[in-house]
Amino acid sequence: MKKTLPIGMEDFKEIIEKDCYYVDKSLFVKELLDNSSKVRLFTRPRRFGKTLALSMLRYFFEKEFTAEGEAIDNSGLFKGLKIFGAGESYLKHMGQYPVISLSLKSAKQPDFEMAYDAVVNEISKEFVRHNYVIDGDWLLTEEKELFIRIREKKASRIDYAIALEFLTRCLKKVYQKNVIILIDEYDVPLENAWFRGFYGQMTDFIRSLFESALKSNFNLEFAVVTGCLRISKESIFTGLNNLEIVSVLRSRYSEYFGFTVPEVVSLLHFYHIEEKTEEVKRWYDGYLFGDTEVYNPWSMVNYVNEAVSEVNSMPRPYWANTSSNSIIRDMIEHAGSSVKMELENLIAGDCIEKPVHEDITYEDIYRSEDNLWNFLFFTGYLKKTREYMQADTIYMLLAIPNAEVKYIYRNTIMEWFDRQIRQKDFSLLYKALLEKDTMMVEKELSRNLMETISFFDYREDYYHGFTTGLLKMMEGYIVESNRESGMGRSDIIIRSAPYEGIAVIIETKVADSYGHLEEKASQALAQIEEKQYDAGLRSEGYHTFIKYGIAFFKKLCRVLTDK
Repeated sequence: MKKTLPIGMEDFKEIIEKDCYYVDKSLFVKELLDNSSKVRLFTRPRRFGKTLALSMLRYFFEKEFTAEGEAIDNSGLFKGLKIFGAGESYLKHMGQYPVISLSLKSAKQPDFEMAYDAVVNEISKEFVRHNYVIDGDWLLTEEKELFIRIREKKASRIDYAIALEFLTRCLKKVYQKNVIILIDEYDVPLENAWFRGFYGQMTDFIRSLFESALKSNFNLEFAVVTGCLRISKESIFTGLNNLEIVSVLRSRYSEYFGFTVPEVVSLLHFYHIEEKTEEVKRWYDGYLFGDTEVYNPWSMVNYVNEAVSEVNSMPRPYWANTSSNSIIRDMIEHAGSSVKMELENLIAGDCIEKPVHEDITYEDIYRSEDNLWNFLFFTGYLKKTREYMQADTIYMLLAIPNAEVKYIYRNTIMEWFDRQIRQKDFSLLYKALLEKDTMMVEKELSRNLMETISFFDYREDYYHGFTTGLLKMMEGYIVESNRESGMGRSDIIIRSAPYEGIAVIIETKVADSYGHLEEKASQALAQIEEKQYDAGLRSEGYHTFIKYGIAFFKKLCRVLTDK
């Protein structure tokens, strides 16, 4: 029987005990112990294994107790994994430390009070997990009282701002050993606060929480912090000189988040679906962390799970459905002409060149286009294809990583285009169509092409969809696409109520140059006659026909009619 794939599982112990398929990342422990940084911040895109990595670290390092104070032995979870063969110098650290493990992902709330309460709730749960420390005589009476207030969510705001540092003091007294701190999704409260409008309040609170726990804390052994975006030191980590930031640009630790090529090969081989190799590469590969080629692990696990149960399953945009993709929507909503042009180039498969800005605050995202592109890169919506230095500035060539991320751009653009149509007044276009004013039809189509974002490499189906989209709001008329009529299917038919008997028939073509627009428009118009697209309509009682041949070349068009 094949191992179950851990869909949605982020707890290392659960995955191992249920004998799920696990991509062995346990040598992450060795890398951490080999490097002496006090605080390490790992930034990776969402759903790239950050939570599972921290869970694995907790079960390896923690000297864990039940709520009743009984010791828990987790060493069996690591038998057969790579870290077990790394040597006694690493295994001697197993189960030896007090560990504080805190996730901030629940702080995605609509206002500051709810977001603050969500963080307080997470802190409270960690105090509950370590409740055994107040059972003995290790703590002073006033320390036990503060511990209980924090645990019961009855402490003051300042008490919660220094709660992690206080817990390290308590644990140090019990264990007589320094404490390891693991913080997951540290930037979720900040990103959410920025989009919700309370960024300043949340930044102040998170800064206090982190500074007290991570800066000059003599009870700290080391800390590992994860998030999607590297926030500038001045914003959150003020004065934290012992911070090592490991972004997707760094080669160190590059293989511990996401699936490497050998890991994907092993995964497909294990489930006997090696024939899917090229398909998963096109859809889920494309990331470059340091010099390591990386696949999206969330999408890979979900894809393999479906491919094993259904041999003819198709690849799906699993990663696209894990968040709102609000940054893409916001970017498209506010895009100027240069951003639109670069988006079109990216979707067409080209690269854009941008300087690297690793220190970004959410306040800075829209202050320059370069910041916006950097944000998209560090959060996984773009990949680095090459980097170089010029005049003390590092530049990157950026591209869309794979078919899955391209789907996000295309789908978001289509939603934006649909909203734009509903908000605009197209009465001039509609009037011109009914009056056979080809010059005005050309002008309105070209003007709207200039304002939108093109994709599908300017193929005929793009222009067909674009034209249909503009016309679908034509009041009093029914707009049909690819309707069967005569000896084929016409691109677009616009019908009045039958008793009025008016029908507009449109055929679209794509020209390969500006000089061929007239020729292609003539061919489109002739096709309407040759295929007798009006035949079916005549049998339905329509008697007045307006026929258009429209040819497109990039953002320009030529419109011919039968007058």
